[in-house]
Amino acid sequence: MSARAPELLVIVDTEEEFDWSKPFSRANTATRSIPAQAAAHRIYDRLGVVPTYVIDYPVATDPAAVAFLRRLKEEGRAEIGAHLHPWVTPPHQEKVTSRNSYECNLPPSLERSKIAALTEAIESAFGERPTVFKAGRHGFGASTARAISALGYKVDCSLLPYHDMRRDGGPDFARACAEPHWLYAAPNVLEVPVTNGFFGRLAGVGPAIAHLFDNPGAAKLHIPGLLGKAGLVTRSRLSPEGISAPEQCRLLDALVKQGQQVFTLVYHSPSLVPGNTPYVRSEAELAAFLATIEQVLTYFRDRIGGRFTTLTELHARMSAERAECARAARPGRKPQFDPPVAVAGRSARG
Repeated sequence: MSARAPELLVIVDTEEEFDWSKPFSRANTATRSIPAQAAAHRIYDRLGVVPTYVIDYPVATDPAAVAFLRRLKEEGRAEIGAHLHPWVTPPHQEKVTSRNSYECNLPPSLERSKIAALTEAIESAFGERPTVFKAGRHGFGASTARAISALGYKVDCSLLPYHDMRRDGGPDFARACAEPHWLYAAPNVLEVPVTNGFFGRLAGVGPAIAHLFDNPGAAKLHIPGLLGKAGLVTRSRLSPEGISAPEQCRLLDALVKQGQQVFTLVYHSPSLVPGNTPYVRSEAELAAFLATIEQVLTYFRDRIGGRFTTLTELHARMSAERAECARAARPGRKPQFDPPVAVAGRSARG
């Protein structure tokens, strides 16, 4: 195991408000919740956390939202990336459907046009092109990788390891690599997946049975729940949205024990205003939501001994390590740096 301290990043899906229980609509473009992110910064500023706000088209084209986020960026308190919601991003050539909400299902030329429009909107709003990308709804495929690479992106954080979303029309990431790695379809892009994993007495078998947790038949028989209640294996993720602080801390303990070194805590910006998402419906739930974030970050720092970083810092370090290992390689010897891209590349097909 590396002697380097574990590292954690915070990534916020920064987007418009809409009713998650209703069909997608191009009419939902309000971004009134963006200034509410100040509540989380009372925690981040105290702990020295610099989150990355991956913003979508409605946010990038709302002057009030941009002004709030630009101030955070200029003060060194946040980084800005891109987050594509296809249904509210021009050009509007596709039908608005659940399947088309996963950008990897769009024609590659249309997907690239939408990413380009989003990129240009963010550049216009903030004065520089974003280099971090996250696909809305984790709708990432090989065409996405090629498009963001061509547009100058350096980091992607779209992959959702150990999840199979094909039932809803999305991609299958059940076998995706859970650690940061260089993408197979775009070797110059660093993939930093959402932190998902397993804990329990049989946590080690979790990756091998990942499809079981998204299988309708298994769900009907309550198999995932029974496995968790028995203390055998539970699938979880690092997020305050519907996941308690103790559960997230158990996940962190298990993953650190398994050797994982980089973690991402993620949530959606509308959750900072009650009534926007299923996770925060009242002021009391908002207080609990923020307390969960603080408890997990404090546990990571004080109990695990981890440090907070950013996607920019992580990319710089891994790029330097990659270059150093390439220089150290000798003819007839296997390079010391061998990123686990093969499985991730196959899993990222759109």
